[in-house]
Amino acid sequence: MSLSLKRIRFGMKGGLQRLRLRNMPLRYQLMLLFLFFAIVPSVGLGLLVNWTVERIVERQVEGHTMQLIGKVNEALDSKMENLQNMTYLIGFDPDIRAFMEGKTDSDGHTGIVEPDNDLNQVRAQDQLYGIKQYLQGFTTLYPEIAGIVLVNGNGKYISNEMYPRTNQSLIQEEWYKSAAGKAGIFTVLGQPSQRNITTHVRYKDSEIVSVARSITDETSGRVLGVIMIDLKLRTVSQAARDVTLGKSGYVMVTDAEGRSVYMPDNPLVEQIPWAWFQSGDSGTFNGEVQGKELLFMYQSSAFTGWRTVGVFPARETIAEVRQIQFYVVSFVFVVCLFGLSASLRFSRSIAQPIFRLMSYMRRAETGNLRSGRWSDRADEIGMLGRSFNRMLAQIRQLMSLNELRERQKREAEMRSLQEHIKPHFLYNTLDTIHWMARKKGVDDVSEMVGALSRLFRIGLSKGNDYIPLHSEIEHISSYLQIQQTRYRDRLQCELIIPEELRELFVLKLLLQPIVENAIYHGIKARRGPGTIRIEAKIADGKLSLTVQDNGAGMSSERLREMIDLLHAPLESMETQEAGQGGKSYGMLNVQARLQLSFGEEYGIRLDSKEGEGTCVTIIQPLMKELPQTLPFDNEGRRRVNEESGYIRSLD
Repeated sequence: MSLSLKRIRFGMKGGLQRLRLRNMPLRYQLMLLFLFFAIVPSVGLGLLVNWTVERIVERQVEGHTMQLIGKVNEALDSKMENLQNMTYLIGFDPDIRAFMEGKTDSDGHTGIVEPDNDLNQVRAQDQLYGIKQYLQGFTTLYPEIAGIVLVNGNGKYISNEMYPRTNQSLIQEEWYKSAAGKAGIFTVLGQPSQRNITTHVRYKDSEIVSVARSITDETSGRVLGVIMIDLKLRTVSQAARDVTLGKSGYVMVTDAEGRSVYMPDNPLVEQIPWAWFQSGDSGTFNGEVQGKELLFMYQSSAFTGWRTVGVFPARETIAEVRQIQFYVVSFVFVVCLFGLSASLRFSRSIAQPIFRLMSYMRRAETGNLRSGRWSDRADEIGMLGRSFNRMLAQIRQLMSLNELRERQKREAEMRSLQEHIKPHFLYNTLDTIHWMARKKGVDDVSEMVGALSRLFRIGLSKGNDYIPLHSEIEHISSYLQIQQTRYRDRLQCELIIPEELRELFVLKLLLQPIVENAIYHGIKARRGPGTIRIEAKIADGKLSLTVQDNGAGMSSERLREMIDLLHAPLESMETQEAGQGGKSYGMLNVQARLQLSFGEEYGIRLDSKEGEGTCVTIIQPLMKELPQTLPFDNEGRRRVNEESGYIRSLD
């Protein structure tokens, strides 16, 4: 039973493998791919267009609605700012200021308390009349104002249009306490509710909106009284009434707590739950009211705290997309029909030359790199065939070049091994002469030969390009010992090498060419004895080796010439080898090796003054470990770790 199951599974697996696209002939693969890439992109394009159109329409509707809501907010803020400015103007009037401070009094009926004499009574009546005329000017100039009332700290009031319903003091009213609690700040109170003050016109609470501002004493900050202005609601409705959103949408205004300030007739929703509003000054949300999906967009006013809300059915935006969807479906259908017929022709025209290319590639796999024959087709298939022929030609050329380079590499390795024999032989011979001189008692010859032997030993360094700093110092000390034997008292040396730097690795043979230049071009040209000072230190995270002499120095022209040569050391060395000058070849050699090893930011810094001496500073990175391999970058320079300054090896 298990054997039968295995056979069935094996047969199903083989059938599935034959049905895989990659196992089909190329012609059928191309047909399926053409159909796939014709139908799927079309369907994807249709979905993308549908999604994009919906998003664009939504953004346009949202942007247009937000602009309209913003305009309504601006209109309402402008009216409220006018009322705020009006309260400032009223508060600055001297007579009103005197009334607020209690210097001019009034009662709820006649307006003036009986004064002590007739002159004061006339003066008080004139002040009261002047205040009322002043307030009458505002209500005449701004007909949207339903009334203005002034209430001082004693509960007395002045108004042309408004009066209390009862004898209860107005300072006990919530609107007065709310304004007094925000000293000097303009406050939008909203629609009044059960307040003890009304107007002669008998406006309903739903027909007016109240604002107020307290008057304070500039010295003590004490609240002197409150100015309250009733604004007719039609002013708010004028800003929002003419705004329509779509076919049945509208704009409504609510206060900060969600209570309606303005709402058109026959609204889609009577009351918007306060919890629907998101956090923030503006936003968009959907809500379902009586089975209808409604879209709400709102924007809050930072000045009044009111929200202007746009309301319209969500499906009104969908209807505009239907026509575009019809054209998209028609486009997909036509593309599918065209793709079926075009795939047959295209698959045949592409498959045949590919089969030919495949046969040429199989021939190349056997080692036959002969070029194939191609027609003069100018399409990609023809270009691919001609590129294949060029590739075969390049492969043949590269194979020949590789054979040549391998031969040259073996020859170079052989020459390098032969050249290493000579220094080793010379080093061993010098070592023999050194011990023979010591045996004969010729100490000066022994020391000279020993120094020369150490010079060659460190110069060889087992073929390493990098040696510890103490080895480089030992090498230059041996060289200076040889030179001091020659120049005796004319040459003095100072070595300042901190112990913590002696184990750092440096490029081999850095100091000897520099010191040699200092002796032959500096000390030798000087009258009397000279001094060469060699110092190592760390500067800016890099190793700095300074060779300073008090020799003849260089003229400014020669210094500029040397600096120019150091900018391009390899070209300068090639020029000198061609016989166009031979000075400072060793310094150029050091500069070239430094820049090839570490990059152009490292190398030699040169400073000199004629008659005072020369200072040569060698800059290289800090290397605490001996680098194994120094790969080259695209410009032939050895790479250096940019973060630490240490040379790193790469595979």
